[in-house]
Amino acid sequence: MKKSREELLNQAFELGVKYEKENTGCAQTAIAAIFETLDIWNEDVFKAASGLADGLGLTGDGACGSLVGVSMVISWLYPREKKNFKDMFAPMKAYGLVKKLHDQFVERYGSCRCYDVQKKLMGRTYNLWNQKELNEAFTSGMMEHCSKVVGNAARLAVEIILEEREKPQK
Repeated sequence: MKKSREELLNQAFELGVKYEKENTGCAQTAIAAIFETLDIWNEDVFKAASGLADGLGLTGDGACGSLVGVSMVISWLYPREKKNFKDMFAPMKAYGLVKKLHDQFVERYGSCRCYDVQKKLMGRTYNLWNQKELNEAFTSGMMEHCSKVVGNAARLAVEIILEEREKPQK
């Protein structure tokens, strides 16, 4: 039985939350949530997100890993391929969809930078390479906060993908 749009959006959110809590790695958990929701899978896209958690390599200093991961899925679905690599306009579809995603994410969290999102949600940032701060992050509820960020990013991306799929093809 085909799921409704709302069921798919809720599934993306719920899987994002679940996978982040169970597995961590916000970029990969967001990708997995979208892939499973849309019944697609690409192991290379999933593997390519391995080092992108917590603002790139657990640094907090880059864009939120879940935002980067879901942007990778959109880019994979609406790519510029090697055959048109020299066409600077070929990635415009992906650029536009990822910009829409970015803008909605920033509207919700005030920034796309991991440290800024942490500060907004938890009142401070955490150095996950420092054992003491890592323990503090876990006891502060970071997993709960980050899992919802992953769920929301997956939901936003699925919504954008579904809207794009519903547009009449030119």
